[in-house]
Amino acid sequence: MRKIRNLVIGGIENKVLNLILVTVIILAAAFFSVTAYNSSMLAKLTEQTNQKQLDAITSSTAEMIDQVVDGTMARTTQLGALITDELFDGLGVRVNMLGEYAGKLFSGDVDVRPVPYKAPDPEKEGEVRAQLILADGVKLTPHLKQRLGIAANMSDMMISLFGASEVTNSCFIALPEGVFLVADDRPQSKYDESGEMISYDPRTRPWYQQAVEAGELIFTDTEIDAFTGDIGIVCAMPVYRDGKLVAVVGSDLFLTSMQAAIQASDSEGGFQFVVNQNGHVVFSPKTEGILQVEESTEALDLRQSGNEDLSALVSDALKAETQVRHIDLDDGSYYMVGSPMGTVGWALISAYSEQVAAQPITEMQESYEQIQQEAVTTYRSNINRSRNRTLLILLLILLVLLANALILGKKIVKPLNSITQRIFELNESNLEFKMEDTFRTGDEIQTLAESFADLSHKTVVYMDQVRNVTAEKERIGTELRMANQIQESVLPNIFPAFPDREEFDIYATMDPAKEVGGDFYDFFLIDKDHLGIVIADVSGKGVPAALFMMASKIILQSCAMLGRSPAEILTRTNEAICSNNRMEMFVTVWFGILDLNTGLITGANAGHEYPAVKRGEGYELFKTKHGMVIGAMENVTYSEYRLQLQPGDRLFLYTDGLPEATDASEEMFGVNRVLDVLNENTQCSVTDTLVRMTEAVSEFVDGAEQFDDLTMLCLEYKGRKVKKEDSETG
Repeated sequence: MRKIRNLVIGGIENKVLNLILVTVIILAAAFFSVTAYNSSMLAKLTEQTNQKQLDAITSSTAEMIDQVVDGTMARTTQLGALITDELFDGLGVRVNMLGEYAGKLFSGDVDVRPVPYKAPDPEKEGEVRAQLILADGVKLTPHLKQRLGIAANMSDMMISLFGASEVTNSCFIALPEGVFLVADDRPQSKYDESGEMISYDPRTRPWYQQAVEAGELIFTDTEIDAFTGDIGIVCAMPVYRDGKLVAVVGSDLFLTSMQAAIQASDSEGGFQFVVNQNGHVVFSPKTEGILQVEESTEALDLRQSGNEDLSALVSDALKAETQVRHIDLDDGSYYMVGSPMGTVGWALISAYSEQVAAQPITEMQESYEQIQQEAVTTYRSNINRSRNRTLLILLLILLVLLANALILGKKIVKPLNSITQRIFELNESNLEFKMEDTFRTGDEIQTLAESFADLSHKTVVYMDQVRNVTAEKERIGTELRMANQIQESVLPNIFPAFPDREEFDIYATMDPAKEVGGDFYDFFLIDKDHLGIVIADVSGKGVPAALFMMASKIILQSCAMLGRSPAEILTRTNEAICSNNRMEMFVTVWFGILDLNTGLITGANAGHEYPAVKRGEGYELFKTKHGMVIGAMENVTYSEYRLQLQPGDRLFLYTDGLPEATDASEEMFGVNRVLDVLNENTQCSVTDTLVRMTEAVSEFVDGAEQFDDLTMLCLEYKGRKVKKEDSETG
């Protein structure tokens, strides 16, 4: 197509000129009317088709964005709450250890010699030490010195537990006389600016009073540390002898990193905040409004805020993980999702602005509408100019040939009709308008067709990008399912496990709470007369726990196959894991060796649940002293015990996911229900026993979410049958 001055050679203008030269005015006017009508219909059809495309794209994109927002917010919030809750859970474990040790020291059942204790030494700043601080008016009488010397035996354990976590503030023991023995690395904070040691009365602190009032392990609300001024949380536990309070032990964590992380979360339309068990906001980046942090005496309980949706979300998040919900606040509407921190009864809640989330859709609509408007405007402008020029020529040319008018008219209308037909054929599954030879007219019609083709191609490319995002999400889910299959394959899963051995029958199951779990079981023949049995529970959940589980299982089985006793096997396993345990994870283990000739089980327990044993008519717990969990501390030795089984006796092993299975009202299944189910099914096979237990747990929780892995193992000792030739020889 060429343009010479005002004459377009090869364009519509040139074609109209040729038509006027060979047709009469009546047919030319009729042709002009038909052309104008078709152009108007085409423009109208184009607008309608573009609107349909826009509606389809907007609907699909909105659904995909909602799915991405829901999935991302839920996973991020659950992970953040889980990581924080593990810190609090670890704090509770450490305080329990302190409480048990203090109870032994003050029980009077063991001979405990007093050891030295010292006041804070400012020159030892940065060195972890146990330091003595007294309340005003406390005098060290001989009796109090004797008690202090006994309490000082805990110094090494407190120092060790202080180093177990980077966010630990201190470990301590307080006596009712006003004496405070604390292990930390900040002796200078115990002195004021004049160099005088600060007086500190533990009996006036909230953690001491709450622990004594509750009579059990407690977590305080957020507190300001008396020595450093930093914000933290304290876990404390009272210790009694003959019903009388003899000490309060505890440990506390700095929460400055959590506070900083929450402050930094306010960006790009999203933020997070933490609510405590009283419904008060304890951490939030907001400085005004209902979500700002206030003193506990003035703080608003969000469960009674007057905002029904927000109140319901906070109440539900303190109990369990919630779905993403729409919440209206004074400053706008938000997507919100919550996840509990069960150890302290708090909840982490994430919020994201609905306006920011919908911004990509709005921008896409505006951009699409602008492109559509530009295309329609350009097309109509070209048609109007062409129409005016054609009209002027028609007025000047009166005589044309009828035959030429009809032939040339068809050549012009045909491409327009073809374009109209192709546009009608577009739908949600076929959004791309493609060029055809019919449209390559070399004039404005070709330009229009190319504009449609370019616009539809951009639309298809955008939809492909959205599909790729969805495919990536599905890929991650597939990888987690493959990890679950790999984990299941490393556990014994073919039953009967030893069809040629008549001395015993064994069956086990493992049901992970997440895609992959941290529990595992194992059983293997150490030699022809001894069967090794293992059940274990790794700290934490998900992929990290699964990886730690695999390593622990391999190390434990390798040590077992060397032929050592259960205590030696656990000791060597602990040494191997502690040598490279950078993540500071641990695992509880019960390990036993069954003599297939005699039925004698030699077992050792590293912090695991008590086994249930059926000897005679019913099951009962076989309680022995627990050893330290594996991976928590180096240079630990383990003791063993013996359990004699007779033919027909059974051993039932399980992880804490069984007694701690929780229903919707947060009631636990409990050990008593475990024993009840076992004793109701004493005549079942080992396989049916586990099936009945699984059904009982499922019926109890009634659809409530599973928070922990559920692993069980049941063994029946049948005894070695005496062969006929053996009895004749004897």
